[in-house]
Amino acid sequence: MQTLLIGIDAGCRSVLDPLFEDDALPHLQSIFDSGSSGPLESQIPPWTPSAWPSLYTGVNPGKHGVFGFLDFDGYDWDVVNASRVREHTLWELLDQHGFSSVVVNAPVTHPPRAIDGAILPGYTAPENPRCHPKELLDDVRDEIGGYRVYAPRNLPQDKSVEWYRRLTRMRGEAFRYLADRFDPDFGFVQFQSTDTVFHEHPGDEDIVRAVYEAVDEQVGTILDDCDPDTVIVASDHGIGEYSGYEFRVNDFLREEGYVKTVRGGEGMPSWSTIAGNQLQRGEESSPRNQGAVERGLALAAKVGITSQRIGAVLARARLDEFVARHVPEDFIRAATEQVDFSNSVAFMRDRIECGVRINLEGRDPEGVVPPEKYDDLRSELIEKLAGVRTPDGHPVFETVAPREAFFDGPYSDDAVDIVCVPAEFDQFLSAQLRDRQFGAPREPWNHKLNGIFAAAGAGIDADAALADAHLFDVAPTVLATLGVPASDRMDGHTLPVVESAGEQSYPAFDAGETVETDDERVETRLADLGYLE
Repeated sequence: MQTLLIGIDAGCRSVLDPLFEDDALPHLQSIFDSGSSGPLESQIPPWTPSAWPSLYTGVNPGKHGVFGFLDFDGYDWDVVNASRVREHTLWELLDQHGFSSVVVNAPVTHPPRAIDGAILPGYTAPENPRCHPKELLDDVRDEIGGYRVYAPRNLPQDKSVEWYRRLTRMRGEAFRYLADRFDPDFGFVQFQSTDTVFHEHPGDEDIVRAVYEAVDEQVGTILDDCDPDTVIVASDHGIGEYSGYEFRVNDFLREEGYVKTVRGGEGMPSWSTIAGNQLQRGEESSPRNQGAVERGLALAAKVGITSQRIGAVLARARLDEFVARHVPEDFIRAATEQVDFSNSVAFMRDRIECGVRINLEGRDPEGVVPPEKYDDLRSELIEKLAGVRTPDGHPVFETVAPREAFFDGPYSDDAVDIVCVPAEFDQFLSAQLRDRQFGAPREPWNHKLNGIFAAAGAGIDADAALADAHLFDVAPTVLATLGVPASDRMDGHTLPVVESAGEQSYPAFDAGETVETDDERVETRLADLGYLE
């Protein structure tokens, strides 16, 4: 193997350094110590489904088309998949130059496109993903004794740690099996549990250590078995504790007169169709109708008895956490007051997008803002959002700007109109309506902007400075380690750890047909992790 790329979701020095100091991660530490390393600035938005495609295509979301976990068609949505990534991946560019690849667990790679080599998809794929070659999943499961994309749901703490280790081992064993079988020039293995653990067990240092030790063990075995000439470690973003507030953007926009609401489960998007344990059982998704209780709650919501009002009463009685644990989520959602997208002027449709969308005539199905008023309205909203302060007087946002400041490319029109970057990523944004603009962060740990990059091995300049490394730089840098020119459409540049192989013009990407995910099992898992509200 010429080049191995190890992806560590949410990897950052604030997590790694204490483990390095304790000599808990000898294999990862050896890469950092023997090569060049530094912080890797993520993009906006710094979340898995958009950031990993940016890392492995080298372009911003305006060029590859993925801005979050959801792809919107008007006011409707679907979970993103590989058919939404509309730019060549680095392994597809390598394929054009005659290099083979094995890719294991890379997010947003389902359904995979054919290359010389193998692709075993990761995050946002269903539990039984299509692979390349198509019989690959059965072969992997037969060879290593089972393989899963996700852990079972609602595990007790001791079992969740066991499953973190098991999933990590599956990634390593699957990668080594496929590397031995296909003998690739390039390998990419991604570990997702390093992010998941912070969403499911925030601040639990013992569980975090257990996950990272499991990853390090697999890294060591992969290095021994595959003996790559060059090793690169990269993450999509960082992770850290949030000490600020939860800011409910749509509550703010409602009070300012921009958001209209609807009751009884009629707003969009509605997560009330998310179904039970289907994801982990590997069952096909199916349409689902509201039960009698949900219909009753929806009717109650229409006359003002919403889950938000019920929640406020329960909070005063200190029963809110108990109810949240024991009342089915579908019941709560059926009674929720929601944003009425089609009748609103502007709204946050998905917190992961980090911004506000204007309901524009001619672009959105039931747009209410005339095109000639768009610029003035956007400037007005930018000014108001930039002026928002927390209850203790600090700015909620460090940047509020037009989308052009962050995105360019043929898919920029799919982005939010106004990008809102939380101050130091210490304020938690929410699209939910809660009748109050501020509250405690729903997740005490979440994403930060700086990840990690390290490179070691043949042809790597261990003394190279990496102070300004960016997520977009990873793809051209990986290509350079194999002597392959970067695409002239890439936004990133080859990092100084390796000599650039230049640029060339590659054929325009053929987007082909968009494939619907339409899989409630995937939606369930994303909702469990707090990505879907």
